[in-house]
Amino acid sequence: MIGDMQYSLKLLIIFAAAALAACTTASKPMNQVASEPPLPPITVPEGFQATVFADRLGATRHIAVRDNGDVYVAREFRIERKMFGQEAEWGALIALRDENGDGVADRIETFGPTDVDDEVRIHKGYLYFSSDQVVYRMALDDNLVPQTVAEPLAGGFPMTASHGSKTLAFDKVGNFYVNSGTPVNACESKRMSREAPGIDPCPYLERSAGVWRFSDDKLYQDQVRDGVRYFTGTRNIVAMAWNPWADKLYFVMHGRDSIGMLWPDFYTKQDNAELPAEEFHVAEEGDNFGWPYSYFDPRTNQRMQSPEYGGDGKTKAVGDYKDPLIGFPAHWAPNDLLFHTGNNWPAKYAQGAFIVFHGSWNRMPFEQAGFKLVFVPMQDGLVTGDWEVFIADFVGPAPVKNPGKSAYRPTGLAEGPDGSLYITEDKHGRIWKVSSK
Repeated sequence: MIGDMQYSLKLLIIFAAAALAACTTASKPMNQVASEPPLPPITVPEGFQATVFADRLGATRHIAVRDNGDVYVAREFRIERKMFGQEAEWGALIALRDENGDGVADRIETFGPTDVDDEVRIHKGYLYFSSDQVVYRMALDDNLVPQTVAEPLAGGFPMTASHGSKTLAFDKVGNFYVNSGTPVNACESKRMSREAPGIDPCPYLERSAGVWRFSDDKLYQDQVRDGVRYFTGTRNIVAMAWNPWADKLYFVMHGRDSIGMLWPDFYTKQDNAELPAEEFHVAEEGDNFGWPYSYFDPRTNQRMQSPEYGGDGKTKAVGDYKDPLIGFPAHWAPNDLLFHTGNNWPAKYAQGAFIVFHGSWNRMPFEQAGFKLVFVPMQDGLVTGDWEVFIADFVGPAPVKNPGKSAYRPTGLAEGPDGSLYITEDKHGRIWKVSSK
């Protein structure tokens, strides 16, 4: 109910913004507030260096870097609860340019619609971005802020109170892929109620819980009329990318929450913190990844039947569901995926996957986890070794039980033309540029 009320308020604010500002924000630099204390540094592996490319930008999410080095970031529309009410931070696109090559942005300008949510990508000379409902593009030109108008490419997606991010990926033959997440845990008959059985068949699978394919060069596409459901059975995907060496779509899924809270006869509090896995997958058209009927246990590397559909924590899943390449620990919240070219970096990083984990809340009452950047060695789309932590200290000097106490919450990844890795976080709006020495 609280989520629905917040969503209604969000819609009202969006409509008011459209009426007052014609869906655009004034272009202006975003500067650090002098009265705020300095933020802690992060530690990168030996042989690398990190600079703060920009700071205090707001809820910065995904990021894209143009061939000329210009950087574009999606700042999420967000409502913050205050002591005497609620306050909105407008969504926007942010354009940044390092004019003197010192690894720090000199020009920072905001532009675009105020309902920008999570995504920004560059493809075929266009800047693609999205709200919860629509995928847009703007033609790039010689300016830092393109002097063009946003065009709608795909819309008609279900309105949800959560998990509305329309994350994107592009293949090599003229298609793009859009996540449509589901706002519930396991399609339960009574939302967030103890031992509520699941609905079978789950109605969310018709328009959500999967990825849809569209043409990357056609305007005014509708999910039902023009979209093709590429695969199904995913709760929500924020980390998604096309692997150019395998020529396939890969993603890391957010697993369900509250399995122990809702089914205490079958799962302990420790189980609640450790189940289910955050699943790293390669996708083929027509795949089914098992949601809501199953989940993947990262401790036993087995796919299990969901309790809403007859599972008891011991029963293996019934169904032809795909197992992950890697089952990462539960409730780490994977928020972006990048396949690195290895340009100007040690050879081990070529073709490998970087995955950024935002950190979650559902491990309570235990310490929270995630808040890190990991690297998965890969060649031609195959995992070739154990994953490793690349940056571990986004959380700060001490563990936290409340994710709001983490020093940073990393969110987005992009590779620059020189091979540098750009990392965003959405608590303070900091962007790092990580380069090989």
